[in-house]
Amino acid sequence: MEKLRIVFMGTPEFAVGILDTITKNKYNVVGVITAADKPAGRGQKIKYSAVKEYALANNLHLLQPTNLKDESFLEELKSLNANLQIVVAFRMLPKVVWEMPELGTFNLHASLLPNYRGAAPINWAIINGETKTGVTTFFIDDKIDTGAMIMRSETEIDPTENAGQLHDRLMYLGSTTVIETLELIEKGNVRATIQTDSSDIKSAFKLNKENCKIDWKKPALEINNLIRGLSPYPAAWCMFLDKNEEWNVKVYDAKTILEDHDLAIGTMVCTKKEMKIAVENGFIQILSLQFPGKKKMTTPEFLNGVTFSAQAKVS
Repeated sequence: MEKLRIVFMGTPEFAVGILDTITKNKYNVVGVITAADKPAGRGQKIKYSAVKEYALANNLHLLQPTNLKDESFLEELKSLNANLQIVVAFRMLPKVVWEMPELGTFNLHASLLPNYRGAAPINWAIINGETKTGVTTFFIDDKIDTGAMIMRSETEIDPTENAGQLHDRLMYLGSTTVIETLELIEKGNVRATIQTDSSDIKSAFKLNKENCKIDWKKPALEINNLIRGLSPYPAAWCMFLDKNEEWNVKVYDAKTILEDHDLAIGTMVCTKKEMKIAVENGFIQILSLQFPGKKKMTTPEFLNGVTFSAQAKVS
Protein backbone atom coordinates (compact mmCIF):
# COMPACT_ATOMS: atom_id res chain seq x y z
CA MET A 1 0.00 0.00 0.00
CA GLU A 2 1.34 3.44 -1.01
CA LYS A 3 1.97 5.81 1.91
CA LEU A 4 0.52 9.15 0.85
CA ARG A 5 2.12 12.56 1.37
CA ILE A 6 -0.53 15.08 0.32
CA VAL A 7 -0.44 18.72 -0.72
CA PHE A 8 -3.95 20.23 -0.63
CA MET A 9 -4.94 23.27 -2.73
CA GLY A 10 -8.16 25.24 -2.20
CA THR A 11 -9.63 28.55 -1.13
CA PRO A 12 -13.34 28.76 -0.08
CA GLU A 13 -15.45 27.12 2.62
CA PHE A 14 -16.33 24.25 0.29
CA ALA A 15 -12.66 23.26 0.20
CA VAL A 16 -12.40 23.47 4.00
CA GLY A 17 -15.02 20.75 4.41
CA ILE A 18 -12.94 18.42 2.22
CA LEU A 19 -9.62 19.29 3.90
CA ASP A 20 -11.13 18.75 7.34
CA THR A 21 -12.33 15.27 6.35
CA ILE A 22 -8.89 14.38 4.96
CA THR A 23 -7.11 15.41 8.17
CA LYS A 24 -9.68 13.71 10.42
CA ASN A 25 -9.10 10.50 8.48
CA LYS A 26 -5.42 10.74 9.51
CA TYR A 27 -3.98 11.36 6.07
CA ASN A 28 -0.59 13.07 6.03
CA VAL A 29 -1.14 16.59 4.69
CA VAL A 30 2.38 17.98 4.25
CA GLY A 31 1.29 21.31 2.79
CA VAL A 32 -1.70 23.54 2.07
CA ILE A 33 -1.78 26.05 -0.78
CA THR A 34 -4.38 28.80 -0.88
CA ALA A 35 -5.00 32.25 -2.37
CA ALA A 36 -2.99 35.27 -1.28
CA ASP A 37 -4.60 37.57 1.29
CA LYS A 38 -6.59 40.44 -0.17
CA PRO A 39 -8.59 43.43 1.08
CA ALA A 40 -12.36 42.97 1.25
CA GLY A 41 -15.47 44.85 2.34
CA ARG A 42 -16.09 48.54 2.86
CA GLY A 43 -13.10 48.96 5.15
CA GLN A 44 -10.83 47.05 2.75
CA LYS A 45 -9.45 45.04 5.64
CA ILE A 46 -7.15 42.16 4.78
CA LYS A 47 -9.18 38.96 4.59
CA TYR A 48 -7.82 35.42 4.88
CA SER A 49 -9.30 32.64 2.76
CA ALA A 50 -11.36 30.03 4.57
CA VAL A 51 -8.66 27.44 3.82
CA LYS A 52 -5.95 29.66 5.34
CA GLU A 53 -8.03 30.09 8.51
CA TYR A 54 -8.33 26.31 8.76
CA ALA A 55 -4.64 25.68 8.05
CA LEU A 56 -3.54 28.15 10.72
CA ALA A 57 -5.96 26.72 13.28
CA ASN A 58 -4.65 23.20 12.62
CA ASN A 59 -0.93 23.99 12.31
CA LEU A 60 -0.68 22.90 8.69
CA HIS A 61 2.25 24.07 6.55
CA LEU A 62 0.85 26.95 4.46
CA LEU A 63 1.91 28.44 1.13
CA GLN A 64 0.28 31.45 -0.55
CA PRO A 65 1.96 31.98 -3.91
CA THR A 66 0.89 34.87 -6.12
CA ASN A 67 2.60 33.24 -9.11
CA LEU A 68 2.35 29.45 -9.45
CA LYS A 69 5.33 29.44 -11.84
CA ASP A 70 7.63 31.37 -9.50
CA GLU A 71 10.90 29.47 -8.99
CA SER A 72 11.01 29.98 -5.23
CA PHE A 73 7.47 28.63 -4.87
CA LEU A 74 8.23 25.62 -7.08
CA GLU A 75 11.33 24.85 -5.02
CA GLU A 76 9.38 25.04 -1.77
CA LEU A 77 6.60 22.85 -3.22
CA LYS A 78 9.16 20.29 -4.39
CA SER A 79 10.83 20.27 -0.98
CA LEU A 80 7.58 19.04 0.61
CA ASN A 81 8.20 15.75 -1.19
CA ALA A 82 4.48 15.14 -1.77
CA ASN A 83 3.50 12.17 -3.92
CA LEU A 84 -0.12 13.35 -4.41
CA GLN A 85 -1.89 16.69 -4.77
CA ILE A 86 -5.59 17.37 -4.23
CA VAL A 87 -7.31 20.43 -5.67
CA VAL A 88 -10.73 21.72 -4.54
CA ALA A 89 -12.05 25.09 -5.73
CA PHE A 90 -8.66 26.59 -6.51
CA ARG A 91 -7.35 28.06 -9.75
CA MET A 92 -5.95 26.52 -12.92
CA LEU A 93 -2.55 24.95 -12.32
CA PRO A 94 0.44 25.15 -14.67
CA LYS A 95 1.74 21.81 -15.92
CA VAL A 96 4.93 22.15 -13.88
CA VAL A 97 2.77 22.02 -10.72
CA TRP A 98 0.16 19.37 -11.54
CA GLU A 99 2.66 16.90 -12.97
CA MET A 100 5.08 17.22 -10.04
CA PRO A 101 3.85 14.46 -7.68
CA GLU A 102 4.50 10.81 -8.57
CA LEU A 103 0.85 9.77 -8.11
CA GLY A 104 -0.56 12.79 -9.90
CA THR A 105 -2.91 15.64 -8.99
CA PHE A 106 -6.63 15.09 -8.70
CA ASN A 107 -9.46 17.60 -8.48
CA LEU A 108 -12.87 17.36 -6.82
CA HIS A 109 -15.49 19.10 -8.99
CA ALA A 110 -19.06 19.73 -7.83
CA SER A 111 -20.85 18.28 -10.85
CA LEU A 112 -21.29 15.04 -12.74
CA LEU A 113 -18.61 15.58 -15.35
CA PRO A 114 -18.40 16.12 -18.24
CA ASN A 115 -21.45 18.35 -17.60
CA TYR A 116 -20.99 21.67 -15.84
CA ARG A 117 -17.28 22.16 -16.29
CA GLY A 118 -16.34 25.61 -15.09
CA ALA A 119 -16.62 28.08 -12.25
CA ALA A 120 -20.19 27.73 -10.95
CA PRO A 121 -21.46 24.13 -11.31
CA ILE A 122 -23.72 24.14 -8.24
CA ASN A 123 -25.50 27.32 -9.33
CA TRP A 124 -26.04 26.28 -12.93
CA ALA A 125 -27.38 22.83 -12.07
CA ILE A 126 -30.24 24.50 -10.18
CA ILE A 127 -30.68 27.37 -12.65
CA ASN A 128 -31.09 24.86 -15.47
CA GLY A 129 -33.66 22.84 -13.53
CA GLU A 130 -31.60 19.67 -13.14
CA THR A 131 -33.12 16.95 -10.94
CA LYS A 132 -29.77 15.40 -10.03
CA THR A 133 -26.15 16.43 -9.70
CA GLY A 134 -23.13 15.18 -7.82
CA VAL A 135 -19.36 15.33 -7.55
CA THR A 136 -16.50 13.96 -9.62
CA THR A 137 -12.86 13.30 -8.84
CA PHE A 138 -10.53 13.41 -11.84
CA PHE A 139 -6.84 13.69 -12.66
CA ILE A 140 -5.94 17.20 -13.76
CA ASP A 141 -4.68 17.81 -17.28
CA ASP A 142 -3.90 20.97 -19.25
CA LYS A 143 -7.53 22.04 -19.76
CA ILE A 144 -10.32 23.00 -17.34
CA ASP A 145 -12.18 20.04 -15.78
CA THR A 146 -11.44 17.69 -18.68
CA GLY A 147 -9.14 15.09 -17.10
CA ALA A 148 -9.70 11.36 -16.69
CA MET A 149 -12.42 10.64 -14.11
CA ILE A 150 -11.71 8.54 -11.03
CA MET A 151 -15.07 8.54 -9.20
CA ARG A 152 -18.54 10.07 -9.60
CA SER A 153 -21.16 10.27 -6.84
CA GLU A 154 -24.77 11.33 -7.52
CA THR A 155 -27.47 13.03 -5.45
CA GLU A 156 -31.00 14.24 -6.16
CA ILE A 157 -31.73 17.98 -6.23
CA ASP A 158 -34.78 18.88 -4.18
CA PRO A 159 -37.06 21.23 -6.15
CA THR A 160 -37.16 23.67 -3.23
CA GLU A 161 -33.48 23.78 -2.20
CA ASN A 162 -31.21 26.67 -3.07
CA ALA A 163 -27.55 26.79 -4.07
CA GLY A 164 -26.38 27.28 -0.49
CA GLN A 165 -28.19 24.18 0.72
CA LEU A 166 -26.97 22.10 -2.22
CA HIS A 167 -23.43 23.43 -1.64
CA ASP A 168 -23.45 22.04 1.89
CA ARG A 169 -24.76 18.65 0.80
CA LEU A 170 -22.20 18.39 -2.01
CA MET A 171 -19.42 19.34 0.41
CA TYR A 172 -20.37 16.32 2.52
CA LEU A 173 -20.74 14.06 -0.54
CA GLY A 174 -17.44 15.38 -1.88
CA SER A 175 -15.70 14.61 1.39
CA THR A 176 -16.69 10.95 1.31
CA THR A 177 -15.86 10.72 -2.41
CA VAL A 178 -12.38 12.16 -1.85
CA ILE A 179 -11.71 9.63 0.93
CA GLU A 180 -12.87 6.79 -1.34
CA THR A 181 -10.62 8.16 -4.09
CA LEU A 182 -7.65 8.24 -1.69
CA GLU A 183 -8.30 4.63 -0.74
CA LEU A 184 -8.23 3.60 -4.41
CA ILE A 185 -4.96 5.48 -4.97
CA GLU A 186 -3.38 4.00 -1.83
CA LYS A 187 -4.20 0.47 -3.00
CA GLY A 188 -3.21 1.13 -6.61
CA ASN A 189 -6.74 0.30 -7.79
CA VAL A 190 -7.56 3.42 -9.81
CA ARG A 191 -9.20 2.81 -13.19
CA ALA A 192 -9.64 6.30 -14.59
CA THR A 193 -12.20 6.92 -17.36
CA ILE A 194 -11.52 9.38 -20.17
CA GLN A 195 -14.24 12.04 -20.48
CA THR A 196 -16.28 11.92 -23.68
CA ASP A 197 -17.09 15.27 -25.28
CA SER A 198 -20.35 15.91 -27.11
CA SER A 199 -22.29 18.87 -28.47
CA ASP A 200 -24.89 18.73 -25.69
CA ILE A 201 -22.50 19.11 -22.73
CA LYS A 202 -23.73 21.88 -20.39
CA SER A 203 -21.29 24.48 -19.07
CA ALA A 204 -20.99 26.23 -15.71
CA PHE A 205 -20.22 29.74 -16.92
CA LYS A 206 -18.76 32.27 -14.53
CA LEU A 207 -21.51 34.26 -12.83
CA ASN A 208 -21.72 37.97 -13.58
CA LYS A 209 -24.18 40.83 -13.21
CA GLU A 210 -25.79 40.14 -16.56
CA ASN A 211 -26.56 36.44 -16.09
CA CYS A 212 -27.77 37.04 -12.51
CA LYS A 213 -30.47 39.51 -13.62
CA ILE A 214 -34.05 38.25 -13.54
CA ASP A 215 -35.82 38.24 -16.91
CA TRP A 216 -39.48 38.54 -15.94
CA LYS A 217 -40.56 37.57 -19.46
CA LYS A 218 -39.48 33.97 -18.82
CA PRO A 219 -41.83 31.28 -17.43
CA ALA A 220 -42.38 31.26 -13.67
CA LEU A 221 -40.46 28.02 -13.08
CA GLU A 222 -37.36 29.29 -14.91
CA ILE A 223 -37.41 32.51 -12.89
CA ASN A 224 -37.75 30.62 -9.63
CA ASN A 225 -34.89 28.29 -10.62
CA LEU A 226 -32.67 31.32 -11.24
CA ILE A 227 -33.52 32.77 -7.82
CA ARG A 228 -32.85 29.41 -6.09
CA GLY A 229 -29.68 28.85 -8.08
CA LEU A 230 -28.20 32.19 -7.02
CA SER A 231 -29.26 32.15 -3.36
CA PRO A 232 -27.69 33.08 -1.02
CA TYR A 233 -24.77 34.23 -3.19
CA PRO A 234 -24.40 36.16 -5.41
CA ALA A 235 -28.23 36.55 -5.48
CA ALA A 236 -30.59 37.20 -8.38
CA TRP A 237 -31.49 40.85 -8.89
CA CYS A 238 -33.87 43.16 -10.72
CA MET A 239 -35.03 46.76 -10.74
CA PHE A 240 -38.08 47.89 -8.73
CA LEU A 241 -39.79 50.92 -10.31
CA ASP A 242 -42.37 53.14 -8.59
CA LYS A 243 -43.22 56.85 -8.32
CA ASN A 244 -40.38 57.91 -10.65
CA GLU A 245 -37.86 56.07 -8.48
CA GLU A 246 -35.95 52.87 -9.09
CA TRP A 247 -34.03 50.48 -6.86
CA ASN A 248 -31.64 47.62 -7.56
CA VAL A 249 -33.09 44.79 -5.45
CA LYS A 250 -31.72 41.34 -4.63
CA VAL A 251 -34.21 38.48 -4.43
CA TYR A 252 -33.25 35.50 -2.27
CA ASP A 253 -36.34 33.34 -1.97
CA ALA A 254 -39.55 32.99 -3.95
CA LYS A 255 -42.23 30.54 -4.99
CA THR A 256 -44.25 30.07 -8.16
CA ILE A 257 -48.00 30.50 -8.42
CA LEU A 258 -49.37 29.12 -11.68
CA GLU A 259 -52.66 30.79 -12.57
CA ASP A 260 -54.25 32.84 -15.33
CA HIS A 261 -54.32 36.64 -15.10
CA ASP A 262 -54.62 39.63 -17.41
CA LEU A 263 -51.89 41.79 -15.85
CA ALA A 264 -48.89 43.11 -17.75
CA ILE A 265 -45.69 41.13 -17.16
CA GLY A 266 -43.70 42.74 -14.35
CA THR A 267 -46.72 44.22 -12.56
CA MET A 268 -46.22 44.22 -8.78
CA VAL A 269 -49.19 43.13 -6.65
CA CYS A 270 -48.77 43.87 -2.94
CA THR A 271 -50.75 43.44 0.23
CA LYS A 272 -49.49 44.31 3.71
CA LYS A 273 -47.71 40.96 3.90
CA GLU A 274 -47.30 39.61 0.36
CA MET A 275 -45.59 40.67 -2.84
CA LYS A 276 -46.29 39.00 -6.18
CA ILE A 277 -44.86 39.75 -9.62
CA ALA A 278 -46.97 38.97 -12.69
CA VAL A 279 -45.24 36.69 -15.18
CA GLU A 280 -46.28 34.90 -18.36
CA ASN A 281 -48.02 31.94 -16.74
CA GLY A 282 -48.78 33.15 -13.22
CA PHE A 283 -46.93 34.95 -10.47
CA ILE A 284 -43.62 34.87 -8.66
CA GLN A 285 -44.25 35.46 -4.97
CA ILE A 286 -41.17 37.06 -3.41
CA LEU A 287 -40.47 35.67 0.06
CA SER A 288 -37.22 37.44 0.98
CA LEU A 289 -35.29 40.30 -0.56
CA GLN A 290 -32.78 43.07 0.06
CA PHE A 291 -33.14 46.73 -0.87
CA PRO A 292 -30.04 48.93 -1.36
CA GLY A 293 -28.56 49.96 1.98
CA LYS A 294 -30.84 47.59 3.89
CA LYS A 295 -30.32 44.14 5.39
CA LYS A 296 -31.89 41.03 3.93
CA MET A 297 -35.54 40.77 5.08
CA THR A 298 -38.57 38.57 4.70
CA THR A 299 -41.26 40.18 2.58
CA PRO A 300 -43.61 40.81 5.54
CA GLU A 301 -40.74 42.51 7.41
CA PHE A 302 -39.98 44.68 4.39
CA LEU A 303 -43.60 45.61 3.67
CA ASN A 304 -44.11 46.61 7.29
CA GLY A 305 -42.39 49.91 6.50
CA VAL A 306 -42.93 50.32 2.75
CA THR A 307 -45.95 50.99 0.54
CA PHE A 308 -45.96 50.69 -3.24
CA SER A 309 -48.43 52.33 -5.59
CA ALA A 310 -50.74 50.44 -7.94
CA GLN A 311 -48.35 51.38 -10.79
CA ALA A 312 -45.30 49.68 -9.21
CA LYS A 313 -43.50 47.19 -11.44
CA VAL A 314 -40.22 45.37 -11.92
CA SER A 315 -37.82 45.17 -14.83
